[in-house]
Amino acid sequence: MSTPSPPAPRLRLAQRDQMQIDERSLNQLLQPDDHARVIWAYVAQLDLSPLLVRIKAVHGHAGSPPIDPRISLSLWILATTHGVGSARELDRLTATHLSYQWLCGGVSVNYHTLSDFRSLHGEFLDGLLTQTVATLVNEGLVPLHEVAQDGVRVRAHAGANTFRREASLQECLAQAQAQVETLRGQVDDDAGAASRRQQAARERAARERQERIEDALAQRQEWADRQREMIAEKGAKRKEPRASTTDPDARTLRMGDGGTRPAFNIQYATDTDSGIVVAVDVGNVGSDSGQMLPMVEQIDERYEQKPARMLVDGDFATLADIEAVQTQHGIDVYAPVRNAATEQAKGNDPYRPKRNDTRGVATWRVRMGTEEAKAIYKRRASTAEWVNARVRNNGLQQLLVRGLKKVRATALLHALTSNLMPTMLLRARRAAA
Repeated sequence: MSTPSPPAPRLRLAQRDQMQIDERSLNQLLQPDDHARVIWAYVAQLDLSPLLVRIKAVHGHAGSPPIDPRISLSLWILATTHGVGSARELDRLTATHLSYQWLCGGVSVNYHTLSDFRSLHGEFLDGLLTQTVATLVNEGLVPLHEVAQDGVRVRAHAGANTFRREASLQECLAQAQAQVETLRGQVDDDAGAASRRQQAARERAARERQERIEDALAQRQEWADRQREMIAEKGAKRKEPRASTTDPDARTLRMGDGGTRPAFNIQYATDTDSGIVVAVDVGNVGSDSGQMLPMVEQIDERYEQKPARMLVDGDFATLADIEAVQTQHGIDVYAPVRNAATEQAKGNDPYRPKRNDTRGVATWRVRMGTEEAKAIYKRRASTAEWVNARVRNNGLQQLLVRGLKKVRATALLHALTSNLMPTMLLRARRAAA
């Protein structure tokens, strides 16, 4: 006689085709401590009037209203904290991620609008950095007494295979010009409206490529002229200058791992007491040499106030910059003396002024021999390098935009994002005191 099978278990099975109605609002769905709420509260108190005055759609007149700039800025800050630098990916998140949906509040966005906001408003973002830091300075939360500067080299959007010599660039330019003329003739001959729009788009793309190649030729010539000056001054080796056909502003730079890749050099200056980024600069020169004086002048222009100390590493510490910063601006420079260990091993004192030292350089050299100066200089690593690590963690590994103007806008957006949490912490500590 066979043993009867045990009865099948009764289970609550998933019903994924069942329609559901959720009567909760976005405000109810989002957790009270979600980071999106912090970002919105921060952005809501910023002065966005420079963007608002450009809007032509006003009450009482016709016109489609644009997206509230607070939404666009908040979306980019949140995306930056999540390491998202792609406008298309941000567009996708606004349809799938609750935090981004909450920031949108039912307003539809698209990747093109998001990309334009970041790329076209670099001047506004620059002013916003000045506005937010100046407010903290006036509140006494950022003393701006001691500033540390460091650079981070970020991979460019351009590929290494887009860099070409002059002869190859001239050939590409001729091909681009011929393509523009061909497409322009097709647009003029085509009577179909839909087809004319497609042809016009192709012509515009070809024309933009032609302009990039022309810019690349100009950049290559500029670099060739500069190289000749370097050969005349220092006897540097001559290399055939190349320029990228997709991003003429990009340069092949030596990266932190020792390799060379198309990249940009982004400079951040950070207040050591608060951890707030106070100034940003972007260039395409591989060396940090000579970058300290322009940063000091930028800080002075932004806040009409100079720090008492500048902390920089040895690459920044050119004797000319040290003299200018010390003597002309009255700022004490804290930077390591080159080859100090080697000189000490030989029995020489690297901190004794040399015969040809100017007054500012001699003062710096003597200062760096003291234990107090060495202790002060150590604060650079915990501030400037920490900011570099933070922007790296926020996705600044490779740029998704082209050109110095757009790269600067991206660097400024990272600076504003980096400052958000320190700003909130500084104000929370003041309120608790």
